[in-house]
Amino acid sequence: MPRNSSIATLAKNLAAYGASEAAAKASRLFVVIAVARVMDVREVGIAAAALAAADILKALTENGVTQRIIAAREENLEATCATAHRIFWTWCLGLFAAQAAVAGLLYAAGGSAAVALLILVLAGEYLFMPAGLVQAALAMREGRMRRTAAIAGGQVVIANLLSVALALVWPVALALILPRLLTAPFWLIAMRRLRPWQRDRAAGFAPIKPFLAFGWAVLGVEIVKAARLQADKLIVGALLGAETLGLYFMAFNAGLSLANSFSVAFATVLFPHLCAQADRAGALRESLLLSLGLIVPAVLAQSLLAPWYVPLLLGPDWAELSHLVSILCLAAIPTLIWTAAAGWLRSSNRAEIEFGATLVLTLAVIANTLVMAPHGLTAIALGYLGVSTLTMVGASLPALAFAFLSSPQRA
Repeated sequence: MPRNSSIATLAKNLAAYGASEAAAKASRLFVVIAVARVMDVREVGIAAAALAAADILKALTENGVTQRIIAAREENLEATCATAHRIFWTWCLGLFAAQAAVAGLLYAAGGSAAVALLILVLAGEYLFMPAGLVQAALAMREGRMRRTAAIAGGQVVIANLLSVALALVWPVALALILPRLLTAPFWLIAMRRLRPWQRDRAAGFAPIKPFLAFGWAVLGVEIVKAARLQADKLIVGALLGAETLGLYFMAFNAGLSLANSFSVAFATVLFPHLCAQADRAGALRESLLLSLGLIVPAVLAQSLLAPWYVPLLLGPDWAELSHLVSILCLAAIPTLIWTAAAGWLRSSNRAEIEFGATLVLTLAVIANTLVMAPHGLTAIALGYLGVSTLTMVGASLPALAFAFLSSPQRA
């Protein structure tokens, strides 16, 4: 593919996923505004604890199987899809059982019955996922990323609007949880219509060993990444209480929403883009420069304007969160650099290196939260930004050297 055409395709796909994430975050903003005005901060803390626990388990769905479909050779595609379909069903049913067991154990151990119930409700998502995951991977492989982005974004927008409606009439933690389950059928039906697929029995099954060899590291990365994004919230809740957790949850979502949404969009489009390019160094360099050019001005503006828009959107009672939002949103820049480096490692079949770096980052974030918690939320936020920047940029140096110092056409 010509270089100009390649970067144009990347830009279109990134714009599509970026718009999808932006729509999701904009609708999430309505949830935050509604919650800030009608819901008790303790209820927010309960919902945050359930979401954090469930999202750590949901990271287990990212097991590298989708990437195997995207990167498969054409002659092996049907057999790869057949094995992937079997793995998806086995894996998702196992995750449903595991999350239900977690909820039951939490309740039996004397934990919060409300949190246990919310975790159980969230487990229902796994019953809808496996019937559409092969179709989603094939659509991404075939370049229909603007459509998959619209479906994913549409599900989140609908869920968030339902949360707003429920929170206004029923301001309890379940209002923030139930819509995730109610909108799962929308994603499934839309994805199956986008890219119909049925197993070709004549193709047989691909060997499972390559899935395991690639998947363990990808799975480890996603588990550790989820722990990094959620463990600090669990620690804050355990050490400082549900009310403080509610404040931190709101600040974290307002501050890192841009970072998380753009890095998710970037990671989604970068892997197939790198797999399709002969000059991987040039593709990585151009992808990173394009993304930084888009995100850095937006992040700086978000950080500087936080003292004005936080009380305007959330109400004057939440003005104290402004400085936390200003600090946390700056983490978008090192996150984007590391997302590019991680995509390069994964496309080069070196996900185990990504796993090691992600583990180090997660341990650093957990240590920061434990050390800084006695000093308050500002100290936690500053420490989060510092350790994230040092670890992410440091781990990205090999990828940056590859992108900017390699000769052309090196794969």
